[in-house]
Amino acid sequence: MKKTPLDIYLLLPIKNFIEKKTSVGLLLIFSAILAMIVANSPLSDAYHNLWKQYIHLGINDFVIKKNLLHWINDGLMSIFFFMIGLELKREILQGELSSFRKSMLPIGAAIGGMLFPALIYFYFNSGLDSVSGWGIPMATDIAFALGILYLLGDRVPLPLKVFLTAIAIVDDLGAVLVIAFFYTSDISMQSLAIAGIFVLILATANLIGIRNTIFYAIMGIGGLWLAILLSGVHATIAAVLAAFAIPNTKRINTPLFLRKSKLLAYQIKQDFKNRNKNPKEAEEHINRNIEKFSSLTEDATPPLQRLEHALHPFVSFVVLPIFAFANAGVSLNETSLDSILSPVTTGVSVGLIFGKIFGIVLLSRLMVWFKIASLPEKVKWKHVYGIGFLAAIGFTMSLFITELAFANENYISQAKIGILLASLIAGLIGYFYLRKIGNGD
Repeated sequence: MKKTPLDIYLLLPIKNFIEKKTSVGLLLIFSAILAMIVANSPLSDAYHNLWKQYIHLGINDFVIKKNLLHWINDGLMSIFFFMIGLELKREILQGELSSFRKSMLPIGAAIGGMLFPALIYFYFNSGLDSVSGWGIPMATDIAFALGILYLLGDRVPLPLKVFLTAIAIVDDLGAVLVIAFFYTSDISMQSLAIAGIFVLILATANLIGIRNTIFYAIMGIGGLWLAILLSGVHATIAAVLAAFAIPNTKRINTPLFLRKSKLLAYQIKQDFKNRNKNPKEAEEHINRNIEKFSSLTEDATPPLQRLEHALHPFVSFVVLPIFAFANAGVSLNETSLDSILSPVTTGVSVGLIFGKIFGIVLLSRLMVWFKIASLPEKVKWKHVYGIGFLAAIGFTMSLFITELAFANENYISQAKIGILLASLIAGLIGYFYLRKIGNGD
């Protein structure tokens, strides 16, 4: 089929960009830089006022009123957390966290990488009302960190990429738990009880074999998400709970899928051979069997996997860039040296860079030394140091927790400066360090 100019100059480049593993990180960088440029241009007031505009959703007396920034952080980011939940469940059931032996090292490294940044931040802010931001430097941005690692291509061993992915997944789980237990407002027990009912409905549906994703969407969004939003617990927790209820079982097993697909392929081949006798009837048979093949493929793919693959482009290329553009804009003309050296900025930046590296390396060393775990094949200690730097890129999750931790605009700006500085420094050092050592041979 001949490609049109539209295919050559627009659709194919977009498709190739989306398929590259480094594209998400590049788009996030672009969104953050664009936000910084706009926030420090004559459009600054318009930029900041945009996110303060209120949107009302509801009927009659039942109305939810939140500004645009809250709808992005509570609503749009729930889709991101839903995908995180799907990834967590997959890793626990059949990935790097499914085996006790394999999971101990990334779990230990992630715990160290969360604990020490929080302690460092607490050290700089102890006794101040800004101490509530201790959760900000705990997070790792999986998209940025993996994007940089994939930029290195074959210069780093594949198990290192798997190791970082596992650490980031555990880190995301830690961030979710921190948000659930420490960054919530006043709790409405009635709404929480209703949320519990919807959790039971979703869990029961999974157990009895309901696989319709529309059902889970209605129960998860119209029920669980709304109830948790009104309960005072952060709404993104609902997304993770809903993700864990998504079935990971197939309607038909692989051997049956192979037998049925071979039969359909044979029938399509025969109809194609006989198309000259009755072209219209043959074409109808072929199309019908192709539809059956599509349905068969869907039955052989777990809903969890289908949803994860379907959501990934939307989350990566819509949700995260919008979040970055809405949250990364810091007005530098209001930033003084005192702000850069403030306890918040210092706690966040030092916590991310030194806390992450020290925590990940120390806990990994201890677990290997006590023979609780071992380094992945082809991964050397010099690689783990590089992973420590990449894990210090806190961007998305750190910005998210900043909005939950502080109401004070000065603290929010200072935290964002610390996050951006630390992420930039850690990303550059991690990239060039790992590029220099290569496979470590």
